[in-house]
Amino acid sequence: MLSFIAIVLLLFLIPGPAVIITITQTLKSGKKNGVFTALGIGLGDLVHTLAAVLGLSAILMKSATAFEIVKYIGVAYLVYLGIQMLLTKPQKIEQPTVEQSPASTSFRQGFLAEILNPKTALFFLAFLPQFVQHNGQSITVQLLILGITFVVMSALYTILLAIVTSFIGEKIFTKTTNNGSRWIEKAVGFVYIGLGVKLALQTQSR
Repeated sequence: MLSFIAIVLLLFLIPGPAVIITITQTLKSGKKNGVFTALGIGLGDLVHTLAAVLGLSAILMKSATAFEIVKYIGVAYLVYLGIQMLLTKPQKIEQPTVEQSPASTSFRQGFLAEILNPKTALFFLAFLPQFVQHNGQSITVQLLILGITFVVMSALYTILLAIVTSFIGEKIFTKTTNNGSRWIEKAVGFVYIGLGVKLALQTQSR
């Protein structure tokens, strides 16, 4: 378990889609929305964990068609979010955005972005079994413990990331003008589209 925790902490140092989405949502809509985005991502990871334990993720590994279907649904969703950001009317950062972008929306976006990434499913399927011990204990229970440990660590990390990002963002963008706000909205949009393109280029073997 200690080896597992150490490797997971090292993995957190490599920025992935979850990190990027959490940061962009926090900068766009504030700390609360960033935290709810992190929670949505955590729920998505939990679903992937349960799927891996039940063997459902194996379908994505063995079936190229299933992999492509899930992948392009994820691509379409990320690109949709990006275009939506590009078309959003600019607002000042200091203005309340909860009504325009409720926390439930950030939660849903984080969850869907994570659950529709087939590479995440394959990651859990390939990563978790490497730490299973053949010592008579139930493999299913071991996989669940490892998976839940990862989900909790990941959620805590992304929540902390949202809090830190919010603190830095408030210091930098408190006096943001309309032009600055427009730049942030566009940047967030391009980030989502970039993630969609990256996902579209992924294959089962990578």
